[in-house]
Amino acid sequence: MKLKQRVAMLTGKNVWQTFSHKKLKIKSIMMADGPHGLRKQTDNNDNLGLNSSYPATLFPPACAVACSFNKDLASKMGEAIAKEAKAADVQVVLGPGVNIKRNPLCGRNFEYYSEDPYLSGTMGAAWIKGLQSQNIGASLKHFAVNNQETYRFNINAVVDERALREIYLKPFEIAIKEKPATVMAAYNKVNGVYATESKKLLKDILRKEWCYKGVTVSDWGAVSNRPQSLLQGLDLEMPSSGNYNSKKLIKALQDEYIIDNDIDASVSRMLKLVDKYQNNLEEPFDKDAHFKLAQTIATDSIVLLKNDGILPLKPGDKVAVVGAFAKSPRIQGGGSSNVNPIRVGNVIDEINYYTDNYKYFRGYSMENDGYDQKLIDEVVHEALLFDKIIIMVGLPEEYETEGVDRQHMDLPHGHLKLIEEIAKVNPHIIVTLSMGAPVALPFEKEVSAILALHLLGGASGKPVLDILYGKTSPSGRLATTFPLDINDDPTTANFADGNHSVWYQESLFVGYRYYETFKKAVRYPFGYGLSYTTFSYTDLQVSIPEIRVSGPIEVKVKVKNTGKRPGSEVVMLFVQNNTSPVFKPLRELRAFEKVYLEPNEQKEVVFVLNYQDFAYYDVDMKTYHVDRGKYKIQICKHASKVILEKTVTKQDNEIGFNSPYPSAYNDKEYHIEKEDFQKLLGRLLPPKSIIKHRPYTMDSTLEDVKHTILGFIMYRVVLRKAAKLSKRSSNDWMRQAMKKTLAQTPLRVIATMSGGAISLIQMEGLVDLINFRIIRGLGKI
Repeated sequence: MKLKQRVAMLTGKNVWQTFSHKKLKIKSIMMADGPHGLRKQTDNNDNLGLNSSYPATLFPPACAVACSFNKDLASKMGEAIAKEAKAADVQVVLGPGVNIKRNPLCGRNFEYYSEDPYLSGTMGAAWIKGLQSQNIGASLKHFAVNNQETYRFNINAVVDERALREIYLKPFEIAIKEKPATVMAAYNKVNGVYATESKKLLKDILRKEWCYKGVTVSDWGAVSNRPQSLLQGLDLEMPSSGNYNSKKLIKALQDEYIIDNDIDASVSRMLKLVDKYQNNLEEPFDKDAHFKLAQTIATDSIVLLKNDGILPLKPGDKVAVVGAFAKSPRIQGGGSSNVNPIRVGNVIDEINYYTDNYKYFRGYSMENDGYDQKLIDEVVHEALLFDKIIIMVGLPEEYETEGVDRQHMDLPHGHLKLIEEIAKVNPHIIVTLSMGAPVALPFEKEVSAILALHLLGGASGKPVLDILYGKTSPSGRLATTFPLDINDDPTTANFADGNHSVWYQESLFVGYRYYETFKKAVRYPFGYGLSYTTFSYTDLQVSIPEIRVSGPIEVKVKVKNTGKRPGSEVVMLFVQNNTSPVFKPLRELRAFEKVYLEPNEQKEVVFVLNYQDFAYYDVDMKTYHVDRGKYKIQICKHASKVILEKTVTKQDNEIGFNSPYPSAYNDKEYHIEKEDFQKLLGRLLPPKSIIKHRPYTMDSTLEDVKHTILGFIMYRVVLRKAAKLSKRSSNDWMRQAMKKTLAQTPLRVIATMSGGAISLIQMEGLVDLINFRIIRGLGKI
């Protein structure tokens, strides 16, 4: 291959396809979004998803699937999406997303699994296994430390080494064992370096430590410095940069900044990718079977948070079904993962299969905050006529969308007012919650039952009714802690609070690791979920009482359904850490299994633990290490409730261990200050926010340059153009989200996503003009 052809292999042909060449018999690889359903755009040059996509099965998003704790269903979901990808001539599906839910307010939490790295990585690995079993490639994303939408294109995530390894990289480390076809590098910086240019992430850890052999690809528009990104291990830039970055690679080769081997190594990986996936035959898929699978996953994922004996509903109950979500359910989040569903079920269309003794009330408006007193009064006026009232509320789509973080945990005012007014008249209320992340529940004591649906995808009717009417016993468990208040979460003080850096000051203490370690009360703990039946645990056995570098520990426990209904139980194994000078969370999830049991049926569940399951990352030793002491293997109902436990011991430390000095992170009370985090990092913290000045660069945002005359004109033109483009979309939330995120978008990304309206070289010229380099700038425009 000639140099230009080799370089062309390392960038997109358009938005969704890779380079192709007839004479060289190199076909394009077609990529498409799809963590919870295929989103293949009808226009290959549609960067923003404003045009329609082909219909596909909309499965429950990761926020719900994680609550199933069902690896088998996650795998079957991946397999089904792969079959739809084959039918659409797509070779690589951009998923799964295994980023940690660091804070409840992240606008993209709906697309991620959990606050726990083991659960996230395990469910992601299962999805990859299922997808790639059909010879469709996965794209594990977003690598790494990508946990907020605010300034997502260039925010600098400042994280200490242990948190990086034990929390934020761990899901990727687990999932990488399934050998995903590609790994997608994130937009953000990690400790001052763009993820797309990070030698530590892309070469040292991904390639050398984890022995990854596949292709690394940029998130769309994430490349800042193409020669540098190639040098540090990024194979493929997406989408096409219109020859802009190809020229930069050739120039870098001529200047000996990079060498032929750098290009050839990436080309070789690209050719292997093409060779593996280019000859898939298009095959039809069974739409009905896939929808039934979506229903099964949704049913398995619903979490019963509260039940004062009101559920399951009885056939003769006179029921009011209240809330616009009953007819127009919230089914997914906004942004690149938005699927055009083949079919969408809802409660009102399907309730007649369960009862005809019901009445529907709209309850709230789907506009603004939902408040409509007339709609509330309609329900309140008749509330006493019903035995039970189902109120379906949650977060509208504009509250949770890619590119925008939430501002609070509250449900819309109209939803809260509706519950409040009805509860004054009739307390026999069942609330269902549709949302992608935890919400505040000020009405908890005023209602009789609460079901956390999360987002159920297209199957938003039958699964809900099966649980409500007792056709199936609820078996979902929370994959994320529900705090009492957003300010109880230690990450909130350092979440989306600057335009330059975000400090991960809490280190390891994310989610339940914080609440359990520091004994902070929560609304509902990680792993929590009720059932219509009961289970008992007995006969916990541990094969050996010692933790060894080599030699697994086999753990057995018997689980029995002691109730009158069949049901599934999630058996969770946590390891409680030793008392140590090394700061650690109190306990951490290390294994889980979901078992189905008929009444009086008993099964033995077997887990195998290895050295790594007791280990922390020792920064000085540069490896995982188990320090001496007593550890407890705990079978838990959820993160706050231990059922059975056994103690195992590590006798000695490994050679090279040095006992650390106690720090604020060892204290029994959580009082971590900036100085404590700085000491943990071993360096000064960068500022959270900075005022941007000349010289501006292609990494500067519209917000940075709009204070200049030319920058202000650009800002207005881009917003006007975006408003015009977004008229193609019927969704107002998409228009609003676009407006919010554009101001925080780098100029290089604006050009890349402009659909040819302005080239990267022209944008470079505008930047030159803003910097008063007039002649140079005019030459490029």
